[in-house]
Amino acid sequence: MLRTVLLLLALAKTACPSPASVASRRAEALKKLLEVFGMEDPPAPPTHFKQPPQYMVDLFNTVANADGVTKNPDILEGNTVRSFLEKTHSEEMRFLFVLSSMAKNEKILTAELHLFRLWPRVTDGPKRHHFCQVSVYQVLEKDKPDTPGGKKLLAARLVSLQTSGWEVFAITPAVRDWTEDESSNQGLLVTVQDPAGSPLDPPPLQFASGRGHHESKKPMLVLFTDDGRRGASLLTAGFPDLKPQAPGLPAKMPVPKLGRSRSTRSLDRLRPCQRHPLSVDFEEIGWSGWIISPRGYNAFHCKGSCPFPLGENMRPTNHATVQSIINALKLSEGVSSPCCVPDKLFSINLLYFDDDENVVLKQYDDMVAGSCGCH
Repeated sequence: MLRTVLLLLALAKTACPSPASVASRRAEALKKLLEVFGMEDPPAPPTHFKQPPQYMVDLFNTVANADGVTKNPDILEGNTVRSFLEKTHSEEMRFLFVLSSMAKNEKILTAELHLFRLWPRVTDGPKRHHFCQVSVYQVLEKDKPDTPGGKKLLAARLVSLQTSGWEVFAITPAVRDWTEDESSNQGLLVTVQDPAGSPLDPPPLQFASGRGHHESKKPMLVLFTDDGRRGASLLTAGFPDLKPQAPGLPAKMPVPKLGRSRSTRSLDRLRPCQRHPLSVDFEEIGWSGWIISPRGYNAFHCKGSCPFPLGENMRPTNHATVQSIINALKLSEGVSSPCCVPDKLFSINLLYFDDDENVVLKQYDDMVAGSCGCH
């Protein structure tokens, strides 16, 4: 995948072509680059400034470093996390989430309902509870949820009445039903009872709704999914401690251009195989309107010669060592010297707005050259 990205960036920046050719090649390159990111068209930027849910921002910062490179590949379940804010703005404990932006090839791994618990009401009388039971139901009959068969229990637990903050409930079976049959999505119902299961009227506990509360406290559905996309067979891992080959990401580096002088290309061939910076700037590409983070990343690229004899610092494979010997001793015609290529690749993470202005965190394999070697 990294090789594809490098080629597309080069195509988008060829030297001295005609203006029409530049526009055509750039459009073609960006279309192919979108395919690398699993999209047909770039999402439209939000119509007005929109703050992403803090949960998604915190999750991105836990999974990735500032450049989007994965810190630990085992943190996420699957390669995609989608967030959906409640759309009906109901004041009752009924919540509906529209899942139209879900890709059909995505497998639902885990679904969570995130509700912000408000400070409890002060209740009169001697019988004051410290806990209450919160139950979350999948609504089966929209107009008759309280009739037998009108709802299905998804989760229930005791919740403290002493604090405020986020509560998370697992509702995976309901979301799987909704993705298989969109018409079955009648929403969710939340009830509050005392620890013995008796109704409380009025309930001492309330959750923030989509109406009358700040955007940061709106009910939210979070889906952990996997679209089946995987990288090549090269070793992938978390962000490495590569001291000799890990220069810091510069504030902004131009993408290398084609058409360099013959002397420069000759000099490159004489230098030993090593990793060089290659900045991918989403603002320069024109994607900064919908990508929240990162603003760009360092893809790095491999360049240099693999001369005989290959030293350990060139990280050669056994096959490359044998090929280098045969090439040096001219034991067989048509055998070239080994090539300088990535021998370790890392994934990056994008936090972005989709077409419905929902916030998505997606992980893409094989996007950063972690180290280079002679292969």
